[in-house]
Amino acid sequence: MYQPGHGRFAVSDPAAYLGELAAAVPATLVTLSGGRLAASILPMLFDPGDGPFGTLRGHLARPNPQWRDLSAEVEALAIFDGPDAYVSPRFYETTRGTGRDVPTWNYATIQAHGTLEVRDDPAWLLDIVRRLTDRHEAGRTGGWSVDDAPPDYIEGQLQAIIGVELRISRLDAKRKLSQNRAPADVAGVIAGLSAGSPPEQAVAVEMQRESTPR
Repeated sequence: MYQPGHGRFAVSDPAAYLGELAAAVPATLVTLSGGRLAASILPMLFDPGDGPFGTLRGHLARPNPQWRDLSAEVEALAIFDGPDAYVSPRFYETTRGTGRDVPTWNYATIQAHGTLEVRDDPAWLLDIVRRLTDRHEAGRTGGWSVDDAPPDYIEGQLQAIIGVELRISRLDAKRKLSQNRAPADVAGVIAGLSAGSPPEQAVAVEMQRESTPR
């Protein structure tokens, strides 16, 4: 991932940020399969203690051809995207003074590179499905559990999926949130996005978090 030389968009603890995003958004898993690029969207569990950079685990539908004919010599890539939004030059204080500004895009993302392995073990798959379900049902009133479905039904559903495990060899993280702008411009972007759509408001929240000393 491209990082400007000033380094202001870099993330100091990529593993912690991956844990944060993986708990909230799905991954886009990109592989070279059968001689062509393939991509799927899937939730994944991040285990930071398994390997030097951690391990990601999830599952694909068994009919999905992506897991077949993987190119072992080419790393897979799992992308987790945080909030993003268009930034108008009219948000900047400097624009009102000089007019010498252009539009840009603010975003947060992390990319996990590594070796992808296929797991076809019912017990392993059940554990992943149960943990993913428990994570996303947490906090819901009357949340659903794997145990709410008949065991034979769950057994049949497990036969319809295939497990994938990405052992991470490199993490690239970036939070491009106007850190290269003057404080007055940052304040203007936060105000402008806070008055916009829910996705824009989410970026404003991330910008406030980024600009708050920790």
